[in-house]
Amino acid sequence: MRDLTRLGFRNLLRNRVRTAITLAVVTFGVCGLILSGGFIRDIFVQLGEALIHSQSGHAQIGREALFSFGSRSPERYLLEKPEALRSYLAEQPEVKNVMARITFSGLLNNGKTDYPVIVDGIEADRENELGTFLHLVSGRMLTDKDQYGAVIGEGVANALRLKAGDQATLLVNTIDGAMNTLDVEIVGVFQSFSKDFDARAMRIALPDAQSLLATDGIGKYVLELHRTDQTAALVQRVRANLPAGDVVVRDWEELNDFYGKAVELYQQQFGFLKATILLMVCLSVINTVNMSLAERSWEFGTMRALGNRNRTVIGLILTESLVLGLAGALIGTLFGLLLAAVISGIGIPMPPPPNANLGYDAYIRIETSDVLESALIGTCATLIAAIYPAWRTTRLSIIDALRARE
Repeated sequence: MRDLTRLGFRNLLRNRVRTAITLAVVTFGVCGLILSGGFIRDIFVQLGEALIHSQSGHAQIGREALFSFGSRSPERYLLEKPEALRSYLAEQPEVKNVMARITFSGLLNNGKTDYPVIVDGIEADRENELGTFLHLVSGRMLTDKDQYGAVIGEGVANALRLKAGDQATLLVNTIDGAMNTLDVEIVGVFQSFSKDFDARAMRIALPDAQSLLATDGIGKYVLELHRTDQTAALVQRVRANLPAGDVVVRDWEELNDFYGKAVELYQQQFGFLKATILLMVCLSVINTVNMSLAERSWEFGTMRALGNRNRTVIGLILTESLVLGLAGALIGTLFGLLLAAVISGIGIPMPPPPNANLGYDAYIRIETSDVLESALIGTCATLIAAIYPAWRTTRLSIIDALRARE
């Protein structure tokens, strides 16, 4: 094996231009996979964090039917013994904050027309710590000190022509089915990641929401964790310890089904990109190997005439391709990591994605698994591409192979 490797190195240096071209293709392929994979991974991370820190939190706990019908009839799905549940959740080491919410639907009136909204009654100061991806268009965020204050999404503000400082009236059904109204002052207008959310979103203080609905209950708890990667472990433990009943915990991916669909779409696109790069590398290597083997047919014929077996010839050709693939993968990995560091240091300004309001700066997020996968694809593509030409070389008779030099 050592002799084959040494001989493979020497053969690659015999035609340095052709070797350099193939090496450049493998390097480009591996580097492209690392950069594109890191770019896609960054999209996943930033999209997830945007949804967590503008809408859902890392997890939510409430009655099961709440997540389907709660905004229509919040009085039917209030939590029982919420303080005991809150104390249990706050004791979990992963939990940074526990926030009470009550969500309901209503009509917002600007004095001229009504507009349907989804209202969150929130603990404002705690929610402001979570809502780091909410961007203020005008005014300021709601605080616990605001009585009869409200913040609304940009879509709501545009529909009703409201701005910070304006007055509006919120009309809802109370727990008993009666109609109730609340006069609010718009203290701020915000943008989140999602246009759909901003087109219906309104937030008021939790005491104002409870007074409006004539209840002292809450609909759900929203959890903010120290790190997003702690979500799965926490949700699994809480589910195991919840008493039997209809109270459930949902993680942020379950609460944002858009995220799963977006990830699936990008993974399909990235899979197509990997297949394209694999094909490009394979075709390039096949072309190079075919040209090289055509020029060296006499060499392989001589080896076989001297008693070397076909598998020795095939082993030599595959060793050369493996060396070329490993070298290309190593160089491509180094270039990919260097470019990733440079690009991440600068950032890539991105326009708002579909159905989104805000642009963002993209980065190349490097994961060890992605780097190893990219290097493996580059190496395997080079090796696989040489198998058929190597096999075909051994099918040529020894006499014809020796004549090829004439």
